[in-house]
Amino acid sequence: MSGLLWEFVSKRAPSSLRSISATRGVAQITSVHAVPHVRTPPTRINHCLEAANERKMLLERPGMLGIKRGMISWFTKSGLQHAATVIEIDSCEVIANKTMSKDGYSSVLLGQKDKIKNVTAHEIRICNEAGVTTKANYGEFRVRGDEGLIEPGVELTADYFAVGQLVDVKSTTKGKGFAGVMKRHGFKGLPATHGVSLAHRSAGSMGPTQDPGRVLPGKKMAGRMGGKSCVSQNLEVLHADGENGILVVKGQVPGANGSFVKIADAKKVYGQSLLRLRQKESL
Repeated sequence: MSGLLWEFVSKRAPSSLRSISATRGVAQITSVHAVPHVRTPPTRINHCLEAANERKMLLERPGMLGIKRGMISWFTKSGLQHAATVIEIDSCEVIANKTMSKDGYSSVLLGQKDKIKNVTAHEIRICNEAGVTTKANYGEFRVRGDEGLIEPGVELTADYFAVGQLVDVKSTTKGKGFAGVMKRHGFKGLPATHGVSLAHRSAGSMGPTQDPGRVLPGKKMAGRMGGKSCVSQNLEVLHADGENGILVVKGQVPGANGSFVKIADAKKVYGQSLLRLRQKESL
């Protein structure tokens, strides 16, 4: 082992004595100081904010905020009847903008329904900067680029959407409390006879036995129902009255009457990602 690492060289001294000196036989390494210093840019991570913005299906313009007022029957000129939902647009104004250079993404902050009492100092500050009254509800809408931003202080009316176009309406569903599997998930339940006693609306067997020996995560069971964010997609706009602040959409909208809703262009129809746009331009 020592013969591999060290090379022994014998030298003859004048006194006829042989002295042994060891010299290390290793490869010559270039000095670190001889290599020029070059700063390489950091690698881009797939889950960074910039990459996430390119993958997202974003709209070209922001949406608006409204208040659900109930459902009506809407009759067309040909005599067809549709179930429709009336949405009130009350003082929906632009509060602030977020730009790509400053915040990493582009978005528009909106507020609706004037509110004077019980507001925070932060709400007063941002509303004063925009030149609008403090609001009861706020909502943020992501847009594809800075071209879709709207100046603070601009009011959006119901005719912001055109009749016949498709929109997505997002709101919080009604809270149903603790519900069983039949009401919550639509289970059939157990038989009414054949020995079933006081368990007709229960879930029955959970499935797993010796293997895996536990109930797998995500199993549909009884629990809290409702009170979650829900989106109704591709609803047709039947009527848009900008002066009176009335917007009528076809179909049902999640949430109770008087709840706040977010209305935007249908993402599946009008939304596109930046990656997809770049691919189209390269073709």
